[in-house]
Order: sequence, then structure tokens, then C-alpha cells
Amino acid sequence: MRWTKPFGLLLVVASVMVCAYVFSISNVSAGSPSLSGGHAELLSSSPIKVDRLDASADRIIPADARLEKIADGFTWVEGPIWVKDSLFFAEIPSDSIRKWTPGAGVSIFVKPSGYQGTAPYGGPESGSNGMTLDRLGRLTVAGHAQRDVYRFESLNPKGSITVLADSYQGKKLNSPNDLVYRSDGSLYFTDPPYGLRTQQDSDREKQLKVNGVYRIPHALEQHPGAPPARDELQLLVSDLIRPNGIAFSPDEKYLYVNNSEPKKIWMRYRVQPDGALTEPKLLYDATADTRPGAPDGMKVDQEGNIYSAGPGGVWILSPEGKPLATILIPEKTANVAWAGPDRQTLYIAASSSLYRVHLSVPGAPLIRTP
Repeated sequence: MRWTKPFGLLLVVASVMVCAYVFSISNVSAGSPSLSGGHAELLSSSPIKVDRLDASADRIIPADARLEKIADGFTWVEGPIWVKDSLFFAEIPSDSIRKWTPGAGVSIFVKPSGYQGTAPYGGPESGSNGMTLDRLGRLTVAGHAQRDVYRFESLNPKGSITVLADSYQGKKLNSPNDLVYRSDGSLYFTDPPYGLRTQQDSDREKQLKVNGVYRIPHALEQHPGAPPARDELQLLVSDLIRPNGIAFSPDEKYLYVNNSEPKKIWMRYRVQPDGALTEPKLLYDATADTRPGAPDGMKVDQEGNIYSAGPGGVWILSPEGKPLATILIPEKTANVAWAGPDRQTLYIAASSSLYRVHLSVPGAPLIRTP
């Protein structure tokens, strides 16, 4: 039968509308994010898998929580931090800091972010590592393969950078890994050898015998572009073999530091008024856990619970060190960060991907005032 033009036009319009409706229904039934819902950036979304080890975990992790993948295709991602409207993170092997923006995806913020040489680095982790913000909102970076701690004076990647620490008692730092500000403006950081070419204590470029935890007393006050106050740098902990993640309790009475290997442990230290650390206490030892991963980056919620990368995924520990739950992640997990206006979204950096999960207890503020 030969169609008349008006009839044919109506049939085409109707067919398009039906196809669009079927497409939208199929997307919803498959769990794909809808454009109208504002989650078009999701790559996947699935019910979260959790080892619930204590009943109190039910207050933290909703029964219907979902693990959402927002980006993938990386080699080893670290140091996630929410700045303004984007998640900044390190992609260490590519020597870059990148950012993920809802609706826009991933872009490179700065490259190189660690090693600055022109010859191939020759080691697995050439880039920067953990990141945090100071009270003025300035992005502060563990330089890792650059062997320093530095600060961006603005979010202009071509703007000025201030080095806050690069040596201790005349010897180069190993490879600063993670860092956190105290409300008095001092900065604490860990310094294992993972950014060195061999990642070993025997590395020929390693100058310090210890893998320490350090404090920069006046990091906030250091003038833009001024050299590091090298004589002021304080070594606070020297007996951890591989110090890694670091975080303060919400009231700053305690500093938590974990150790990645050979013992997989979380430590707690009492913070003195002058910033010194005393009363070391073993919170938990997960050395016997053979699942992929080790203690790494961590944050705390407003109730003082600790969220840390660890064997199998993201560990949640009580302030006393009792394991409450493990959020199981299908990749080796590196670090976590809070985001959202209510700080109830936990972003997770895990090997080749970035994930997020919405929780019931808000995270503690990253930026704290005296």
C-alpha cells in the first residue's frame, strides 16, 4: 500500500516516540542512570556488597546502598579529594593529577605532577599521591616521586606552586604519601619509599634511614613561593616500616596512621597541645587477612569512625579500633574522600576505577578551624 505524506509523517513520529519510550524503560530496568535523574555520568550501579561485622554498621550503610562506578580505564588511582564541583585524584603511573566533573567526565588537571625529568622514570609510581586542602582552600599535594610536599596557590594548574617540605636534616625525603592538616595550620604527612624507583629501603637514592611521620608546624603561614622552613620540620614517628594513610579524629585528640606492610595495622596516637604525638596504641592488626589490598588512605566520619582502604575494600573501624564492616570493592582499594553538601557520599579510588557510595553518617569536615 502506498502511504500518503501526512499519514507517513504521523507514523514516523509515532514510531520515534515508541522507540524512545522502550529505550528509556530498558535503561531503567537494566539499572542504567537516566539523563533526567542527573546521574548520566554513571558507568555502572549495583547493590553494595558488605561484610557486616557489627550491628552498628546498619546505622552507617543503608540496606539499599549501591556501589556506583563513575570512571575507569586507569592504572592506579589515589588521593581523591572533592574541590568545588569536581573530584580531583592522582593517576600515579601516568604522573598526572586529574579531575572528574559530573556531566563532563575526566580531564587532566596537571601533568607532570611528580617526577619532572625528561628520561623515563624507571619506577612504577612516577606521579604524586595523596591530596588535601588547607583552611584557605589551597590544594596541598604529597609529591611522591617528586620527593616533596607542595601547594597550589590557586586552581590554575599553570599558577604558582609552593614547596612546603623536601628534606629532613639535610637529607631528601623518601616519597611523601598522604597528608592531613590540623586546625592550627600545621601539616602532618607520611613518608614511605613507594615513590622511589625500587620502592625498597635499599634504593640507592634513599637518603633517610627511617620511613617517618612528619609535622610541618607552620604550613598554613608559609608565604607563597617561599622556600620550605627546613629547620622546623619535625619527625614524630620513626618506628613504622611503611606508614601510609593518615587522619585526625574529629576532635583532633588523636592522630590515626596505618602501616601497609609487612604488618597491616592501624595505629592511634594522642596529639599534644604542641603537636607532638604520644601514647602509641595498636588499634587493629589485619596482617592475617590475605585478600587483595592493605591499609592505605583513610578518613573519619563525624562520629569518629574510621574509613580506610584495606584488604578486600573499605574498612570501617570504630574509634576504639573495632571492625564494624568492610565495603567490598572488586579492585584493590587505595583511598577515600567525602563529598556532597551533607558529606554523606564516600568516593573510593580503587586501582583502575573510581567508585562512590551514599552512606547514612556524614563525614567529618576536611577543613577545620581552631
